[in-house]
Order: sequence, then C-alpha cells, then structure tokens
Amino acid sequence: MLKDQLQEVEKRIQAACDRAGRKREEVTLIAVSKTKPVETLQEAYDLGVRIFGENKVQELTAKYEALPKDIHWHMIGHLQTNKVKYIIDKAELIHSVDSLKLAETIEKEAAKHDLIADILVEVNVAEEESKFGMKMEEVIPFVEKVSAFPHVRVRGLMTIAPFVEDPEENRSIFADLHKLYIDIKKKNHDNDTVSVLSMGMTNDYEVAIEEGATMVRVGTGIFGARNYAV
Repeated sequence: MLKDQLQEVEKRIQAACDRAGRKREEVTLIAVSKTKPVETLQEAYDLGVRIFGENKVQELTAKYEALPKDIHWHMIGHLQTNKVKYIIDKAELIHSVDSLKLAETIEKEAAKHDLIADILVEVNVAEEESKFGMKMEEVIPFVEKVSAFPHVRVRGLMTIAPFVEDPEENRSIFADLHKLYIDIKKKNHDNDTVSVLSMGMTNDYEVAIEEGATMVRVGTGIFGARNYAV
C-alpha cells in the first residue's frame, strides 16, 4: 500500500512538473511522517525515502535515534524557543521560523555546536488567525536582520496554505509567495543561498509545483490518514 501511494505521489509530481515545464529534480518530496510509527518510516526508507518531515521536536529526536543515520530530517512544525536545543544538530532544515526571537535562539544554539543552521521563513500569506507565520511585508526586513547572524542561513520561504476543497483556490497564495521568493533572491547577493520554496501539501502540492514550489510536504498522500490518538 505504501509503495503504491508513494508511486502515485511521484507520478503526480512528475505530471505537475511536466505541466509547468520544470525538471523533476527541481522539486524535493518531503515525506511528512508525524504520528507515524518507526516501523512505517522504516518501510518508507526501504522504498528509497530519505527525507522526512516532523512536526514535533520529541518525535523528531526519538525517530532520529531509532532510524538510519543517512536520513535527512526536516522540522516543519511550530518550534518553541525552549525546544531549539534538542533539534539544532538533528534537523537539516527548520521550515517554521516565524519570529526574530526564534531566529536569535537558533543562532545561539547553533553557535554552541559550531554549525550553521539552515532555516526557512514561515509566511502566513493568507493571514489566517489560526496559523503561525509572518505577514508578507515583514519578511524582507526580517531576512535582512538575520543575514547578519553568523550561524543562521536563510534558505528560503515556507507557507501552510488554507485547507480548501479545491486546490485552485490556493493558486494565488502560492503565486504571491513565489513572487516574494524571487524578490528575496534578487536582493540576496549570495544567490545560491536562497533556493528553497516550501509550499504545498497532500491536497494542493500539484498546484504549488505549478507555481514554483521547490519542496512539497506530503503526509496523508504517502502514509494515509494521520492517527491523532497518538
């Protein structure tokens, strides 16, 4: 079942890339494994998956210890400042940086480990009350401040679009974030640094790819419905 679902997602990513005139390798698939047991992740690993996204620090650290070390872990959920120290040397990319205070904490913890932490700025494009993330107009001033941090590297932007029945409703959100991403790339003299646009989930990743996503976060599409009882 997992194999079939993974193949289906792959097929859809390829089709979306074809429609957008993009190469398949321009889009990274993150298998969102929150609430899923280690056995299920191992099964996905055996099918070739190497990039997993977790929402909770505790889950990421436990799975990090239990699974093969060539896995690339992404922290995609809301991150509290007091939890940064637990994942700073485990998460390859933190998708959910939404405040200067959090960026400063990441800088401090990364300095202790003598490493450079790669982050994405979480943007609440739709300005939904229930979502974390910065407003569009706050992003460039934030990136300019953080670019002075020696141990933090802004790699790009991330958004969680509204949950909608028709993914077409989110197209303008993805298009707006892509515009902002291009603006930041132009402003950033070290152009290679800003190269990640993380947007699109199970219900809308195809539209996100058509609008320029370089990373899509797919959980239900690969693993089936989440178990919230965990």
